[in-house]
Amino acid sequence: MLSTKRVVSATILGVVFGIVCWLLARSGGEIAWYLALSIILSRTVMGFAIGISGWQIWWWLHGISMGIIFSLPGAFGALDKGGFIFWGTIVMGIIYGFLIELITTKAFKATVAKE
Repeated sequence: MLSTKRVVSATILGVVFGIVCWLLARSGGEIAWYLALSIILSRTVMGFAIGISGWQIWWWLHGISMGIIFSLPGAFGALDKGGFIFWGTIVMGIIYGFLIELITTKAFKATVAKE
């Protein structure tokens, strides 16, 4: 059973962290609008996926796993920019996934529903 509170809070946190990620990426210079949109949408989709997931594992492992899974496409897309960007994208995805799950589960008390 999906919790509306969990889906909405995780998705909103995904948008927030997407904007943070875009601002961090922009600190090195202007980036194209489509890349900015891609960054924000990828973190938003990660938040949504965390919200709808019914995976019954520890909350912190859930956030880290989703962060890795949803960061891989962006990391491989940025591989031509160098290894630092590749690994940075994955590490930041892990951090964002962990934080989305932490805030959703602990602060908003919106845990994964038991079946």
